[in-house]
Amino acid sequence: MVVLILAAAIWGMGVYLKTPVQARALMLALLYVAVLFVQFALPDGHPLRNSLGGSPGQWLVFGAMVAAILGYRQVLGRVRSKAQTVEAARDGTDAPAQTGPFSDVELERYARHIMLREVGGPGQRRLKDAKVLVIGAGGLGSPVLLYLGAAGVGTLGVIDDDIVSLSNLQRQIVHADDRGGQPKVFSAETGLRGLNPHVTVRPYNRRLTADIAPDLFADYDLIVDGSDSFATRRIVNAAAVAAGKPLIAGAITQWEGQVTIYDPARGAPCLTCLFPDAPAAGLAPSCAEAGVIGALPGIVGSIMALETIKEITGAGTTLRGAMLLWDGLDAEARRVKIGRRQGCATCGSV
Repeated sequence: MVVLILAAAIWGMGVYLKTPVQARALMLALLYVAVLFVQFALPDGHPLRNSLGGSPGQWLVFGAMVAAILGYRQVLGRVRSKAQTVEAARDGTDAPAQTGPFSDVELERYARHIMLREVGGPGQRRLKDAKVLVIGAGGLGSPVLLYLGAAGVGTLGVIDDDIVSLSNLQRQIVHADDRGGQPKVFSAETGLRGLNPHVTVRPYNRRLTADIAPDLFADYDLIVDGSDSFATRRIVNAAAVAAGKPLIAGAITQWEGQVTIYDPARGAPCLTCLFPDAPAAGLAPSCAEAGVIGALPGIVGSIMALETIKEITGAGTTLRGAMLLWDGLDAEARRVKIGRRQGCATCGSV
């Protein structure tokens, strides 16, 4: 009991004085050595030795148990570190998540956000702590990634299996001419790190499938869908519904675009509620088939990024339960209410 009280006092005083953990651990180790010294140096029957158990055996067993636990934790930490290194190498990133207090550079960088009453310091902290997964590094993904990265979202994941081609550069502004032929996710990573080195980028150079979506989505707070095919959108929608994660979704064609937040867990509809069946062939052509004005994905993607920032910080009124329709040719915007569909095959049981 005496030793335990002394150990607790040493640790408590260290916490109060904000002494480093290593220093506190060293003091406890010295206390342990002192106890062993008493057990081995003093003769049997000595009052001090008796007060500390009378025998060094129990203290040696205790020390061996503590050493075993610390050794196990060290081995476990090395295994975990190695696993993270392998995963990072596979996905093209070795940067740890950005945590801890804001540096002076970050405070200056985000000063205009912090000045906003709706964001402030707490909102910027939530942005730094947030993990956002962006589906697609193309027309919509480009402005989403750039603005979320510039806003200080701490961890940005991006998944895409395409490469940068010359025809992309008319609208996919996260890429550059000298990165032609590169996987889009690695090109986007380069662009983001050049814009803001204070964010962690996780590139996934692969196609999103229904098999990998659940595990991937589980590691993020919300999902942003900038994909350009209905098949991928259905996979994203189903996985987001199953994970209970908000899904900020956008779509564009030619001069028109739309943005909404699918979130059945919080009362909003999912994609299947609005579009239970895939569109007939030719009714929803891709940008490659129908064309798209270059600035349109910038407008729609910026709205998606803004909705994501609002969702994270709690600022303003989001597009949950509503869809924003933008007609770029006539510069018209409409906001329409949308609701869940009873018996929806995807979210009906949520």
